[in-house]
Amino acid sequence: MKTIIEILLMGLAFFLGAKLVPGVQVDSYGTALLAAILVALVNATIGTLLRVLTFPINFLTLGLVSFIITVLMILLVDRIMDGFNTSGFLAAAILAIVVAIIKAIFGAFSSKD
Repeated sequence: MKTIIEILLMGLAFFLGAKLVPGVQVDSYGTALLAAILVALVNATIGTLLRVLTFPINFLTLGLVSFIITVLMILLVDRIMDGFNTSGFLAAAILAIVVAIIKAIFGAFSSKD
């Protein structure tokens, strides 16, 4: 049940992020939910592989490469999906930051088990 709530909140974070960030467009909450799920899956597979391969550089840049990989995964989902569009790297980077902040706010209000 907790996983389902987290997925729904991630979709809401993407939906709100798309409304707040200029250059990001999402057609509906359902599209935002699908985009959030796809970003999570792509990040868990391709993103993890890229993070392992770039670990030394990521270590030296204090995680900046990991953030860039996350932005690239958002851009990949943008290419894959209809109904979720970003105008480029900067819009995707700002979306990643806004979604992270919104998720942190949701996390502060959620109960710890």
